[in-house]
Amino acid sequence: MTAVDVAAFDAWARDELAAVEAALDAWVPADAPAGLGEAIRYGVLDGGKRLRPLLVLAACRAVGGERSAAMRAAVAVELIHAYSLVHDDMPCMDNDVLRRGKPTVHVKYGEAQAMLAGDAMQALAFEVLTPDSGGMAPAQQARLVSLLARSAGHAGMAGGQAIDLASIGHGLDEAELRDMHRRKTGALLQASVMMGAACGDTTPAVRAALSDYGWATGVAFQVVDDILDVTQSAAKLGKTAGKDQNDNKPTYVSVLGLGAARTHAQTLRRQAHEALAASGLGAAAAWLAVLADKVVEREN
Repeated sequence: MTAVDVAAFDAWARDELAAVEAALDAWVPADAPAGLGEAIRYGVLDGGKRLRPLLVLAACRAVGGERSAAMRAAVAVELIHAYSLVHDDMPCMDNDVLRRGKPTVHVKYGEAQAMLAGDAMQALAFEVLTPDSGGMAPAQQARLVSLLARSAGHAGMAGGQAIDLASIGHGLDEAELRDMHRRKTGALLQASVMMGAACGDTTPAVRAALSDYGWATGVAFQVVDDILDVTQSAAKLGKTAGKDQNDNKPTYVSVLGLGAARTHAQTLRRQAHEALAASGLGAAAAWLAVLADKVVEREN
């Protein structure tokens, strides 16, 4: 990428992030009863990389899709991601006290309210994808709901978390580790790409290539996460550093070693770029290429 390309991407990302934040602010209710709205908004607003919404919007852009539908998909996928963090941080799971540089939802509002906030975020995601006001064809709504539900359920994020909890103190080989993280982290990132693509008309070949891109980028994100967990401070990460190691959880670093994990991340980046080249989308997919690079090069 040239300096001009990077500057153009940064401008696009800045505008889109502002639009996503405005949509979240508009669609996440403050008036839910008994303080629930406050807990929901605390858990989802004003924090996070918003990588998943950017993947949705970049994929939509690549296929010339409908941006209004993509914005709903972007908000929905971020709500699912935020709900998963709220639940994962609770004492019955990862028992974390810091997220996005601030106390986790259960620390601030209590465990019961955190559980309800996560439940409400999950439901709201599908409400956002099925507006009463029209503007999205029923078939498109159904496709987006299906992609998101599959990535979040037993075959995706929830299944991956179950494996994660069951593997504490037990060794996993590389194939088992890859399967766990493909579900826990990769599935929602891959779905973000496919939801963006579903906002436009694409061929099976393009969808297959974008699916490969989403898979490689999603796994790369987790590999880098595991690397950062042992190389960065809590202040840099905005969450507790070294926790996976302290909890005796298998990671790419513990299974492969730090050097091999870094090499694997670069291999996955190359695979993501190769998938985009195979898509035939050309320059239209440039922002997806930049996002793959940023996933691997990030420092938090």
